[in-house]
Amino acid sequence: MNTLASALALPVASALAPSFRHLRRMTTGIGVFEHALNDVPRVEHGYCVDDVARALTVVVREPDQTPELAQLTDTYLSFLEAAVAPDGLVHNRMDADGQWADEATVGDWWGRAVGALGFAAAHSVLPFHRTRAMYAFLRAAARRSPDVRASAFAALGAVEVLSVRSDADAARALLVACLDVIPTAPLGAWDWPEARLRYANATLCEALIAGGGVLGRRDLVARGLALLSFLLRTEEGPGGRLSLTGSAGRGPGESGPLWDQQAIEAAALADACARAFHETLDPLWRGGVQIAWAWFLGENDSATPMYDPVTGAGFDGLEPAGRNANRGAESTLAALDTLQHARALGVA
Repeated sequence: MNTLASALALPVASALAPSFRHLRRMTTGIGVFEHALNDVPRVEHGYCVDDVARALTVVVREPDQTPELAQLTDTYLSFLEAAVAPDGLVHNRMDADGQWADEATVGDWWGRAVGALGFAAAHSVLPFHRTRAMYAFLRAAARRSPDVRASAFAALGAVEVLSVRSDADAARALLVACLDVIPTAPLGAWDWPEARLRYANATLCEALIAGGGVLGRRDLVARGLALLSFLLRTEEGPGGRLSLTGSAGRGPGESGPLWDQQAIEAAALADACARAFHETLDPLWRGGVQIAWAWFLGENDSATPMYDPVTGAGFDGLEPAGRNANRGAESTLAALDTLQHARALGVA
C-alpha cells in the first residue's frame, strides 16, 4: 500500500488547539530545560540551544498569539542571541545557573540556531523581535559547517529570511553553501545519499525542497521530493501507519519496527511534508503530515499515544512495551510542531 495514499484513509482527529502548559512548566526566565523526569523538569541538566531553537520556532509559528507567547518568544530569543558569539560560532549547553558549559562551534546547534533565528526574523509578530533575530542571524550566517545536518538546519533559516528579503545577500550565500554540503546522489543499495538513515533525515529533504524553490533550482526541488517519497515508503508500517527509524538508524534491508523511536523524527517528517505541500500544492503531501500526527495519537508500532492533549507534553520515546514516560523539551516541542502543521493543513 502506498504510504501517502493510505494516509488519506486514516481517520482525521478533531481540531485540537495546542496546550503550552508543559512547555511553560519547562521554561524559566533563561530558557527551556532540556530534560524531565516524568513531567518534572530536571534542573540539573540545564538548557541547550537545540531545544530553545525548536521552542522559538514553535511559539513564533503559533497563529493564535497571546502576551504569554510574546514573553516566551522574548525569553527564547534572548537565549539564542547570547548563544551566538561575536564571531558567529554558537554555544549549545548552559548550566542551570546560566553559565555556558561548552565552547562555541558549528555543530548541529549552530544550524538549529540559524534556522530558528531566520524563522523569527521573518515571522515574529513584534518588529523588535524580528530586528533582534535578524542581527543574531547575520552574525551566525557568517559561518559555515561541514556537517550535513547542521547545514540543512541552517539552510532552512536562510530560506525564511529570503522569503521576506530577496535581496539578503548573506542569507543567499549561506543557503548556496549549505546546499552544497547536502548529498543527493544514491549511495549503495538504496535511493538515499547516505549509507544509513540516521536522525533528522527528513530535514535533508526539506532543505533541498525549500532551498531549491527559493533559488529557482527545480532539480534540487525534484530531488528533495524524491528523497522524501523514499523516506515515507521506507518508514511505512503495517496498515500504512508510520514506523519511524529508531535511534540506532536504519540501513538497506532493515525492516521495522525499530526502536527507540523519537518524536523529533515524526516532527521532521511533518515539517518536510508541509514544505512539500506548500511547494507543490499536491494534496498527497498532506497525507504525510497526517500520518506524522497520527503517530502521536497512537497510530504507531506500539499503539500508544505519544502526546498529552491536556498539558501539551510529548513523550520521550516509543518502545516495544509502550512509551518512555519522561516528557522532555525535545519531544514536547516535536508534538506541538507536528500539531501546528496538522491544524494548518486541516488534518487534525
